Amino acid sequence: MNKLKILFTVFILTLSFNLFADDFKHADLAGSWYPNNPEQISFLIEDYLHQADINIPAGEVIGIIVPHAGIRYSGRIAAFGFKALANKKINKVVVVGFSHRRNYDKIAILEKSGYKTPLGVLTIDKTISDKFVNFHPKIDYDSSPFYKENSVEMIIPFIQVALGNPEITLIAIGNQSWENSQILGKALYEILKKEDNFVIIASTDLCHYLSPKQVDTVDEETSRLIQEFDPKRLYNQCRGKNRMCGTAAVAAAMIASKKLGAEESVILARSNSAAIIKESKKAVGYLSAAFLKNGKRKELNGMDELLTKDQKNKLIQIVRTTLDQYIKEGKKYQPEVKDNKLKEEMGVFVTLHKNNSLRGCIGNIIAKDPLYLGTRDMAIAASTQDPRFPPVTESELDDIDIEISVLSPLEKIDNPDKIILGKHGVLVKKGFRSGVFLPQVADETGWSKEEFMNNLCVHKAGLESTCWKTGDCDIFIFSAEVFEE
Repeated sequence: MNKLKILFTVFILTLSFNLFADDFKHADLAGSWYPNNPEQISFLIEDYLHQADINIPAGEVIGIIVPHAGIRYSGRIAAFGFKALANKKINKVVVVGFSHRRNYDKIAILEKSGYKTPLGVLTIDKTISDKFVNFHPKIDYDSSPFYKENSVEMIIPFIQVALGNPEITLIAIGNQSWENSQILGKALYEILKKEDNFVIIASTDLCHYLSPKQVDTVDEETSRLIQEFDPKRLYNQCRGKNRMCGTAAVAAAMIASKKLGAEESVILARSNSAAIIKESKKAVGYLSAAFLKNGKRKELNGMDELLTKDQKNKLIQIVRTTLDQYIKEGKKYQPEVKDNKLKEEMGVFVTLHKNNSLRGCIGNIIAKDPLYLGTRDMAIAASTQDPRFPPVTESELDDIDIEISVLSPLEKIDNPDKIILGKHGVLVKKGFRSGVFLPQVADETGWSKEEFMNNLCVHKAGLESTCWKTGDCDIFIFSAEVFEE
């Protein structure tokens, strides 16, 4: 009897293990949207990659845009995006898709240990996935939006064939709002900024179910918007206008890619279903693009990169020690600095964040002290003198993140067209009234140039919103080398 009990227990344990060991998301679309046979899938994708005739972009590919229709429709165009990653070591892939079928105002992360297609299993990066879920309340584990979701599944076989066996993180945006684009864009940046050998893949098709001629016209304009590399303008022009089904996915990937150092957006290929299968009166548009960090923008208003990595680390250490000593003991830190570069007079801003929200920001546009002392003093000011916030307390110090912006000299301009959002900070001045926005404000808010300048004039300088257009104020631009702890 005891033996029977033991055998029964072993049977139950074995059955339970077999039931729960396979914690994979299984492919839903294999056999319909793409072949169910692994040899056929591999051959088809490898052939598409071989036919994708592009000059592989120089520099680092931070992100790509690829389509997600049935493989015979959009596979040839998707191959161009993956061909851009050829010969590049990719260990981590973050796929940003969305839900075609569910309406939810969240950003879903697949909570599985792997994704299984006929080609095998790709491992889900649990560490990265957890970081997304812990980043913001609107990002959460929810596997249900990924079932029969082609915006995610159609990317997986291409990863398996083109990139081998990287760890993946799978994301599906629900409500494609600008707010959710910003939340996800910031999360992608904050989580990936210290990672190496990664790529962000944004999934979208273009215009849907118009005549081939109409699709080509609309998609040409969408391509220009993607090349402009302005996520807010792209979102505003495309959302709800039958230009892209994955507008928020692309905007979020673009926001993050720019913050991660990408400097341009390059269209790799574009076509539509009618041109590819040559049998449809109504067409859907497809496009592949790459966000490139190519080192073209190494200058700040004509100056070489201001600081080395060691110099940046020294300034971060000065701020951290200053906060600890001043807030805990009321003492002003006296740093020892031998580096002559840090003794030069430069404008500097210190920005403090807590739980990804602004906690204080104060700086000097025009340098009054050596950089290292200005940085120390702005750390004290940002933590205790920003009128928008109460002083930082000792209990908050462990949650404070540090950002430093070292500024180039001011350049007065007579034409606002010279302002490049994301590159230039702007100071407006009229009489005794003035206001300034750092360059990163444009990326953080997603504002257009008009929104950026209107807000600067009204809310920072107390001037008329249009004075920057009418010449009724002086405009100065500058660049900032921005770095974080």
